[in-house]
Amino acid sequence: MSRKANSARNRKFITFAWITALGILTIFLIYRELTAVLYILATLGVTALLIIVALADLSRHEKFSTESPHAGETAALGSGLSSSNRTGKG
Repeated sequence: MSRKANSARNRKFITFAWITALGILTIFLIYRELTAVLYILATLGVTALLIIVALADLSRHEKFSTESPHAGETAALGSGLSSSNRTGKG
């Protein structure tokens, strides 16, 4: 196997390990009726997620435009013509 495939498998394994561990912790806290602790952990988790999203630099990866890049093609679809066959003749 290549390094890339091993890296992907390791990340996937770590993700499933985290999901399993958090699921077991959640079930344990519910079983022991420690819902107050569960609420605190959930609040901290949501807060951490909001901080990560707030600090993420999303504009670096994608530039947004106000005009659709395929505006001519969508107009052609509505008229039944392809965009390359449209002419000024009506």
